[in-house]
Amino acid sequence: MIDLFNLNIGEIYAWILLPLLIFLARVIDVSLGTLRIVFISKGLKYYAPLVGFFEILVWLLAIGQIMQNLTVWYYYLFYAGGFATGNYVGILIEERLSIGMVAIRIITKRDATNLIATLKKEQFGMTVVDAHSSSEKVKIIYMVLRRDRVNEIVAKVKKHNPTAFYSIEDIRFVNEAHYPPSKSITQRTFDRMRSRWRKGK
Repeated sequence: MIDLFNLNIGEIYAWILLPLLIFLARVIDVSLGTLRIVFISKGLKYYAPLVGFFEILVWLLAIGQIMQNLTVWYYYLFYAGGFATGNYVGILIEERLSIGMVAIRIITKRDATNLIATLKKEQFGMTVVDAHSSSEKVKIIYMVLRRDRVNEIVAKVKKHNPTAFYSIEDIRFVNEAHYPPSKSITQRTFDRMRSRWRKGK
């Protein structure tokens, strides 16, 4: 049993600091790997190699420590834990960045007049098509917009046509699109807080 209160500097490094460094290095390199894949999928050819450089550099530091201490099974747990955590952190970072464009298709059976009017008022570009499902008439609203506006659109759909079907697809390239200017971070934060407050009423 290790006495944590009577460790010398070398033992503190070997049993506490080094495992934590391995864990953090793995979190960082896996998170960077997630971002690199996202950048590749979005066609960001300059960012992907840059992120890949730092990703492999950090990975080499982590695996180097493991290779030097192959008999210390304790380090393997931190290495694996860092890998698992890095996947989660990478996804969170990717969601926060909201990179790229998406296509949204909204199919609604209900009258979509209010929804369309709201989207037009806020200067969202859209294509509206009258169509027929297997049993009745429907409206299809097709939009291309920045990914950071998706939650805003979904909230409007749920407000005006809560039973509407919608799908969201990533788009790698758009030659031309019409969408309103991005809101400031302060405005987006205020909108989210207001939305949560209304749900809690």
